[in-house]
Formats: sequence, C-alpha cells, structure tokens
Amino acid sequence: MITTARSGKNTFKALEYLYGPGRRNEHTDPHLVASWDGFAPDPGRDPEATLAQLRDALDLHVVRYGKPITKHVYHRMVRADPFDRNLSDQEWGDIARRIVAAAGIAPDGDPDGCRWIAVHHGDNHIHILATVVRADLTQARLRGDQYRAETELTEIESQYRLKDLSDTRTPEYRAAIPKRAKSPELRKAERLGQEETGRARLRTGVRRALAGAANQEEFLARLSTQGIQFEIRRPPSGDANGYKFALPAGDPGGPVWFSGSQLAADLTLPKIHERFAIGLDQPALSPSKAQGQPAIVRYRASTTTDHAVTTVDDDPRPAEVAAVVSGAIEVLDTLALTSPVLSRKEINQAARALEYTTVARTRAARAEVRAMRSAARELLYSGPASGSGEEGTAAATMLASLVLLAIVIAKWHAAQGHQRQAEAAHTAAAHLRTAYGRHAGRPIALLDTQGRQLPAPVRDRHETAVRQALPADQAVRILADDGWTALAATLAEAEQAGHDPQALLAHAAGRRELASADSPAAVLTWRIRRNTRLPAPAPKATAEDHRTSAALARSTTNRTTTSTPSTAVTPPPALPVPDQARRTR
Repeated sequence: MITTARSGKNTFKALEYLYGPGRRNEHTDPHLVASWDGFAPDPGRDPEATLAQLRDALDLHVVRYGKPITKHVYHRMVRADPFDRNLSDQEWGDIARRIVAAAGIAPDGDPDGCRWIAVHHGDNHIHILATVVRADLTQARLRGDQYRAETELTEIESQYRLKDLSDTRTPEYRAAIPKRAKSPELRKAERLGQEETGRARLRTGVRRALAGAANQEEFLARLSTQGIQFEIRRPPSGDANGYKFALPAGDPGGPVWFSGSQLAADLTLPKIHERFAIGLDQPALSPSKAQGQPAIVRYRASTTTDHAVTTVDDDPRPAEVAAVVSGAIEVLDTLALTSPVLSRKEINQAARALEYTTVARTRAARAEVRAMRSAARELLYSGPASGSGEEGTAAATMLASLVLLAIVIAKWHAAQGHQRQAEAAHTAAAHLRTAYGRHAGRPIALLDTQGRQLPAPVRDRHETAVRQALPADQAVRILADDGWTALAATLAEAEQAGHDPQALLAHAAGRRELASADSPAAVLTWRIRRNTRLPAPAPKATAEDHRTSAALARSTTNRTTTSTPSTAVTPPPALPVPDQARRTR
C-alpha cells in the first residue's frame, strides 16, 4: 500500500473533489466508510445530506478556534496494490481509523481528537479528510505523520496479507531508490511554495553535473557552475572517502548539507569514481565539433538508444539492464538541459521516474555504460536545440527511441516480478510520450498529408515492401497503424533519393523490440529518415503559392531600375549518418 498527504485551506472544495468524478473519472460511488464519531452526514449515500452540512460538521472546531489557520485541511490518500483483493468497506474503515490514530489526527483513546472522514471510491483506495483543530481547541501534532502512517501500513499489509506497493518487498530495492525527504523538508518546500524539496533539487543538480563527466575535476566544475556547494570528506589519512553537497547559498536557515548516500545509493564517492573508472567511448565528434550541432548529435544519440533497446529486449543479464538504466538517466538529464522549454519539464520528470527503475547491487556492464554516457556527453557539448526544423525532427527521433527504451525496461522489470520498478518505467514512458508529441506533431502531420496524396500505385508498392520485408504479424500491425501514411511518405521520399525501401525497412525494424512500440510505424519513420539523411518534413508549395511568388517577383522587378540575376536556393547539406547507424543490427 502507499499513502501520501497534502494540506489545504478549503474544506468544501476538498469535499467537492472527493464526491465528484475525480480528475480522470476515477471516482465511482463515493461514500463514507468511517468518520470521527460514526455519524457524519454522507452525501454519497444519504439523499438528504449535503456537502455543506458535512463541511460545517468538519469545520466546527476550526470555527470555534477563532484564529486564522493557513491550512486547516488534512488530506491523505491510501491505496492498495492493483493486484490485491478488493477490501470491504468495513476493512477500509478499520484501516482509516488506524491511519488517523498513527498520524496524530485522532490518537487512540483521545476524546479530543480532530474531526475526520474516510471516503471510499470504486477502485481500491480511500481518501481521509480531516481538519487539524482538536476538540480542546489546540492544533494536532502532525510532525512525522508520514513515517508513522507508513509504519502502520506495514503492519496492516502483514495482517491483511497485502503487497507492499511502496517498497516492493526487497531490501535491495529500498537501498537503490532515491532517498525520501523527511517531514520537515516537505513542510519547508510547501511553506516556500516549491514543487520539490531541497533534497530532490540537490539530487537532480548532482546528477546533471555527473552526466557525461569524464573525471572528478569536470564533475566538480559543473557543480560550481550550478552554484552547488560541495566538500570532499577526508579522514586523517588524507584519502577522500565521501562527498557532501548543499544547494546554492541564500537560504535564510543556512545551507543544508547532504552526503551522497543521503541523496541516492549511486551518488556516493565510490560509486561516482566507479563511473569515472569505466571511462567513455572515443567520441566520433569531439566537444568542439559537437558544439552547435544539436541535430547531428541527437541522431547519433538515438542510434545509441536503439542499440540499448535491443540490449534490454534480448533477455539481458541484470548487469546490462543496470548499465542501460544508469546511462539513460544521464542521457535524459543532459537532454533536459539542452532541450527547448516545450519539452524540458517532461524530460526531467521522465529522468526522475527512471531513477526508481535502478537495478540494485549489480555491477553495471562496462560497454553499455560507456556508450550511453558518451551519448550524454555529446548532447551536453552540442548545446541547446530549438524545437523546429531539423533540430525538432532530430528531437522527435531521439524521444521516440527513449519512449521505446522506457517501455522495454518496464517489460523487463515486469518479467522479473518487480512491479514498482515496472510502474516507474511506465511513468517515465508517459512523460516521454508527452515530450515526443510536442516535437513530432507538426512533422508527422506534414508526412501524413504527403502520404495521403501519394498515387495509389506508389502506396501499393510500399505496402508490398512492408509485407515482404517484415514478419507477417509486424506487417499487419504497421499497415493498420495510424502512422502508416507518414511511413509511406517517408519510403516514397527515400526511394526517390535512390534507396531500396525493402532494405531500409528490414534494417530499421530491428529484432524484437518493435513489438513493444506504441506506434511501430512512427518508430520506423524516424529511423529511416535518420539513416537515409532525409531532410526535415516541410509543407510543399501549392500552385497558389507559386503564383503568389511569381507575382511578387514581377512586382519587385518592375520597381527596380536594374534587374538582379536570379539566385537558386541551395538546400542545406544532408546530415551525416552516424557510424553506428551504418551497422546492421
């Protein structure tokens, strides 16, 4: 089971949410399963009861308190594992009473506890809503409520024989995931209006400084660039044995220091130095050549990611998956730093979700780590990219590869029985899909239009190529895909450039991982465009466009005393194909 809490200042709005449809229509049959005295009005089951009546009952002590309280509403959600049996209303009511007692809302045997209710919806979770003023007109002591509630849930899971959704039942996993913020950190972030705690922001900053760094000097220099404070701990022997980090100066309470192990298990000095010892692949593009070439570098990184997808999908050892996950986080961190605003936040959230897919206590495979970290380094040195033209198309290609990588990581974890890690990978994939859509929407729409305008014999020829180049089940799925018309346009464009569509399809389809793709046709579209150096999709000029251009040219000529020779517009040179793209899978 998992539980999270938040605070608010409007009891009625909180009740409207609990008894409403929910954000995604997930609330069905909302009704009370427990309350502070067992007699609270229930608008879900009693047609005479209203939300206003329930609000007034919950707010009674708040009104009597007579002093303004910034946030008097306490809202806690408790959710069971999706694969657990459905708990009865009575069981949920008992769980709610134990949670409010543990949290400090209504301790056992305390007649002056706060007023609270527990609302059960159709799926397997409840919402506990309380007001934080007690009957003796003092405020509830909630410090440390999250940890007390989680401790109580551990006992509840054991007694009810439920799954531990929060920690996935293995000490190794608990050791590998990012370290949780404590209650004071959560309250501080809330007080300052920050979406993340200082610990979470610091962990992200350290990871970004580490992404693609070749050595400790480069890592520490990047920390300084971000303003992150650091210290290297040294015992009397003088040997370095740990790092300490703090956010940039300026906090009224002074810097709060965290050791690497207090951020994440892989951010300790030994683990970081282990990365440096693995090294990096010899870059095909030096930092100076990569600079100012974000499109080329993104195409290269997408090829590296495609190889990582194949590695994970080919039933790998845990060491290989550990390497791919570690490298993918670094790639995402550098991609977030260099991407335009329209996709930066989603990419960062995907990186943070992927942190929860770490394979614990496994020494990562060196080759896979080197390849992914080298891709991250090139992304960093290529500099910022725009969201349009060739750079936008390259970003869409890169993100399509990363979506597929997140999906196969989720599939691998699910096969191992690692439910929590699989869910985290699916979360990362969802964020990456959103980022992908923001870059791919326009070029895919243009290709779709071009594909629909292809003559029937051309479409038929490329459909035959798909059926001949790919296994029957893949071909059927691709031809039924919404992205098929865009793929057909790409095949026609590549054929005009002198390529064999059937050979391109066979090369781009890979081995098994295409079956995991949301849209295999889109994946093939981006891979083929990357591998054949096709330019970014652009709207084709219509007859009206040509007439308008000719009229403007005549108008300009008539106003000019001396005519100027016409100059042909030279298209930009084709992008070079990355070395890895030329290799056969």
